[in-house]
Amino acid sequence: MTFYFYDLETSGINPRASRIMQFGGQRADMNLKPIGEPDNILIKMTPDILPDPEAVLITGITPQTTLTNGISEAEFLKYFSESIAMPNTVFVGYNNVRFDDEFIRFTLWRNFYDSYEWQWKEGRSRWDLLDLARMTRALRPEGIEWPFASDGKPSNRLELLTSVNKLEHDGAHDALSDVRASLAVARLIMNKQTKLFEYLLNLRNKTNVAVLVGKGQPVVYSSGRYPSEYEKTTIAVMVGPHPGRNAALMYDLRIDPDEFTGLTPKQLVALWQLRGKDAPYFPVKALSYNRCPAVAPFSVLDVKSANRLGIDSAKIDANLKKLLKAKDFGDKLAAAEEIIRPTAQPELIADEQRVDGQLYDGFVNNADKVKMSVVRAADVDKLADLQLDFADERLKLMLPLYKARNYPKSLNRDEQQWWEEFRAKRLLDGGANSLASLYFKRIEELASGTRASKQDKYLLEELKLYGQSVLPMV
Repeated sequence: MTFYFYDLETSGINPRASRIMQFGGQRADMNLKPIGEPDNILIKMTPDILPDPEAVLITGITPQTTLTNGISEAEFLKYFSESIAMPNTVFVGYNNVRFDDEFIRFTLWRNFYDSYEWQWKEGRSRWDLLDLARMTRALRPEGIEWPFASDGKPSNRLELLTSVNKLEHDGAHDALSDVRASLAVARLIMNKQTKLFEYLLNLRNKTNVAVLVGKGQPVVYSSGRYPSEYEKTTIAVMVGPHPGRNAALMYDLRIDPDEFTGLTPKQLVALWQLRGKDAPYFPVKALSYNRCPAVAPFSVLDVKSANRLGIDSAKIDANLKKLLKAKDFGDKLAAAEEIIRPTAQPELIADEQRVDGQLYDGFVNNADKVKMSVVRAADVDKLADLQLDFADERLKLMLPLYKARNYPKSLNRDEQQWWEEFRAKRLLDGGANSLASLYFKRIEELASGTRASKQDKYLLEELKLYGQSVLPMV
């Protein structure tokens, strides 16, 4: 088994609509010693996508750079599937489960690969260092320096963690630099808190998580949803299964449940949906078994950590007893969750514009998976005339998009005209609210701002030129 540390720089934060611009990765053995050379790959932007200007200001990667030095998504995924997603690989990053993994899934989807097998088949799995860092800080902080943000609150940001521990991190928001930093942080935690590192690594399996949480006993739970003043960590207990996904509804036992257990589902919804700095804290959250959550038995909480985290065992016990008496509370929370997020129905696909984002509308059947492999294997000449009768309407709509984005020279005259019309609809529809109009407007706003540096203005000018160059000629 080996680790594969990876990180992405992207054109925005939405994996359905944005694109990977840079992929960085490094394989390592189970002692975290690097194996082989690292991967540092730029991926070409396609002319139906306009990057978020703020994202480019952060990364410094322009679309022009990807076009000059990058490869297509199809070329990248061929390398990814053959040389990176090897059997018995543990994919790991820093907040990868919630961000980077999603981008990989949607990239695989629109390029006719299975979006899930890279994380489970042939002994592969995934893990996330961010929650490892959170739980280490909360329970076993000794031997590691822990940073604070500029507002004085505890922070586990990668660049701050590497800085205070004097670890190499020479270019935050460069994918390969962030990979090296993540590897260094993992090595630091493994060396200083070996038992906790190995425990959470072994707990990355969703079945193990479900067994631990499903006992109905209090657990230590570290999550970004919990307050920073308590190191993002609390004592929580499962009050019921999530109605819509493979997850548990967890109650924060710091909080007296009496003010919540008597409420109706609609009243719970009103509280649950409140968000923002001044919103009252709602002590329930979903724990997804397959997202490598940082949970541990209550028994691992020693007196020193309990005092540091402000955990009163007597109060925890009292709140747990109250919950146990409220036998219908879990059902009411499940009903509230169904009101907030009713079971999604697959969309009726009207056109090609939405299909990139419809990965989760249903699984692809085995017959179509075989045809997907035919698409991936086809060279440019065969792709030009490839006709496949997919049962899944989404795949029918994605095939011409796949051709246009990866092999534009394979398009005949009619297909070229269709591609221009597709891009015109995507970029120009909506007048003043079109993607193109909003893109150029945001560039001007950022360029005229008082905080725009000389480098920022250069990048924004490059973005302006790029946007002008890809505007459809229709």
